[in-house]
Amino acid sequence: RTAKFFKTSTSRKEALSLYREILRTTKVFHWCDENGRPWNIRLRKEARKEFDESREETDPLIIARMLVTGRDCIQQIQQKFNEADRAAWERIAKDTNR
Repeated sequence: RTAKFFKTSTSRKEALSLYREILRTTKVFHWCDENGRPWNIRLRKEARKEFDESREETDPLIIARMLVTGRDCIQQIQQKFNEADRAAWERIAKDTNR
């Protein structure tokens, strides 16, 4: 029983950590979609929906796979955003020095 509780508790903590990381990451999406809705709000709603749909999952392998996939996706998004941000600042610096 203790091992099962530990696994569940650990998965819950990891899921909460991932969810918080997603919320922090969505803060940088300030622009709006084609309907005029801010992307950060849309992304937060989608994340919440995904987590709510997965709430009742009990298979530890599936839970682990979802956590790893989610973490990988958020890291890729952060990396791409940082690269685009860096490129934009480099273009600004280049244009300023002309």
